[in-house]
Amino acid sequence: MRRALSLVLALLPTSVSAAPAGYFDLLPGVTLETGDTWVSNGERFRLYGVQSCLRGTAYTDKHGQNRDCGEASLAVLAAYIKDTKPVCAPVVKKNGIAYVVCYATVGKERLDLANVLITSGYAFAALNGEGMPYHVPYAVSEKLARDKRAGLWQFEDVQHPAILLSREVNARTKKADQ
Repeated sequence: MRRALSLVLALLPTSVSAAPAGYFDLLPGVTLETGDTWVSNGERFRLYGVQSCLRGTAYTDKHGQNRDCGEASLAVLAAYIKDTKPVCAPVVKKNGIAYVVCYATVGKERLDLANVLITSGYAFAALNGEGMPYHVPYAVSEKLARDKRAGLWQFEDVQHPAILLSREVNARTKKADQ
């Protein structure tokens, strides 16, 4: 009986493994809000140092069709979650959002999920209030993606979300001053 049980256990798939201590699994089924933010078990998470395309902003594809830039970022994040089953660790919690770093496993390689999204051209380096990147290596990756015209950078009318967010803040400030 024990031999039969051992044989059955040996034949069962063993690919299920828990995240290392201090990390948690980012699995399909979370509620994606944007291409950088999701909700799981009532808690909001965001990739540290990343800004996805804003939902509701448009770009023009190669066929002249307007497409939602934020939806493109979200779809790519969803695909990476499904295909690479990332694990994440919290960096800081601020304003009810847990900022996290995640790594995705591709083959035997562990890759920084944020960097993968940025180099693929479907996310951007997040900027602070002074216009500086939160994580400088992400700005370097973004420049490389832009130079290669990767992902969303291939479309002429894609704008960095920081530009759009800055315009929005400036417009609100102008209204408040009036």
